[in-house]
Amino acid sequence: MHKFIIATVAAILFGGAAYFGVMPAAFAKDVTLYKTPQCGCCENYADYLRESGFTVTVKSTWEVEEMSFEAGIPEDFQGCHLTFIDDYVLSGHVPIEMVNRLLNERPDIKGITLPGMPMGSPGMSGKKRGDFTVYEISEASDSRLKIYATE
Repeated sequence: MHKFIIATVAAILFGGAAYFGVMPAAFAKDVTLYKTPQCGCCENYADYLRESGFTVTVKSTWEVEEMSFEAGIPEDFQGCHLTFIDDYVLSGHVPIEMVNRLLNERPDIKGITLPGMPMGSPGMSGKKRGDFTVYEISEASDSRLKIYATE
């Protein structure tokens, strides 16, 4: 009976953590983040991903904007860094709940982007001032991106 109770509690805790997005998808542990050499908020975002269970390799480059264009992200929708997880690209300070949703649902898109550097987003200082709108990066080269999620 004691083992049953322990197993039940463990299942509830693990299931709840997975449901609320605090644990990364099991298959997506390795992350590569490209950032400009002087950007500190990008390092903060890398730490945020590490705290969420990912192994993050940070690579400094002056090519982030060009890499973003190549990934299909229009200029107005780019973040300050570019992250590759599994077969997906993330641009900007995307909250972990949306990262985990992407990795769990596995939609047929290139990735997601949180444009700019919104205050209060993961890795950024300040208080959140309204909803974060995350857009999906589609396979089609379309400058009008659809909303993936709002937080």
